[in-house]
Amino acid sequence: MSSIKVECVIKEQNEVGESPVWEEKDSTLLYVDIMGKRVNRWNSLTNQLDSIATEKLVGSVVPRQAGGYVIAEGTRFAFVDWVKRSVTPVTNVDDREKPNTRFNDGKVDPAGRFFAGTMGLDMKPDVTDGVLYTLLPDHSVVQHFDQVHLSNGLDWSLDHRIFYYIDSLAFMVEAFDYDIQTGGLSNRRMVYNMEKDEGIPDGMCIDTEGKLWVACYNAGRVLRIDPQTGKRLQTVKLPAEKTTSCCFGGKDYSDLYVTSAYAGMDADSLAKHPEAGCTFKVSGLGVKGIPPFSYTG
Repeated sequence: MSSIKVECVIKEQNEVGESPVWEEKDSTLLYVDIMGKRVNRWNSLTNQLDSIATEKLVGSVVPRQAGGYVIAEGTRFAFVDWVKRSVTPVTNVDDREKPNTRFNDGKVDPAGRFFAGTMGLDMKPDVTDGVLYTLLPDHSVVQHFDQVHLSNGLDWSLDHRIFYYIDSLAFMVEAFDYDIQTGGLSNRRMVYNMEKDEGIPDGMCIDTEGKLWVACYNAGRVLRIDPQTGKRLQTVKLPAEKTTSCCFGGKDYSDLYVTSAYAGMDADSLAKHPEAGCTFKVSGLGVKGIPPFSYTG
């Protein structure tokens, strides 16, 4: 067994860090602070952190093939030009019947579509106002399903035939059959049910062995899960209770970057967990991730 090392690499604390994405060409980690309304870029070589403010609460950020990024903020998709430091709205998903929602986690599928879901702002267990959307390359939006509590982690199997998905307050990881041609989802099923002490399933990513890594909010850990057997294979503990999401990055994608949050913590909790809201690097796991896909529109 290689020895696993967990270190806080980005000390700037996020109210709610989320949506980490590794950018290979610059050795940078891209991520958002939802409540801080910021898109952040951290250069792992120089340790410099650069940020752009967003107008609304920003749930996720993804790379764009044409350059820059796409964000899901408030109830709209927008393009970010990092050089010009501009944010340009693309399209709204304003649902008149569900005014109290906002975008949360999102990711680009292997065909270049941007999947992102919404959640109710008040996070009541009985409110299911969230929806899973896709921003297509032509900038139109497709709605896949509604009745979601809190749309969160998502990824695709290595053969692109399965879509993995987390609705946090359903406390499980689900799978769908995935049609890469159409982006269509079918045959919804459960692949992992959270144990009592594992907290709330949040962001996730996949490794080159097809296993899922799930960040557990309020449980200070990331789980490695086998979606074929529904078994937990590994638990990595972190010094921040509110672990929010993860992605592989670094040389050969062999490091796992984990974002966290400090929102909602009182002075006592913050004193006990001084690294709450920091971003961590887990090395020595002995597995690798895959490069992220870019939005093609």
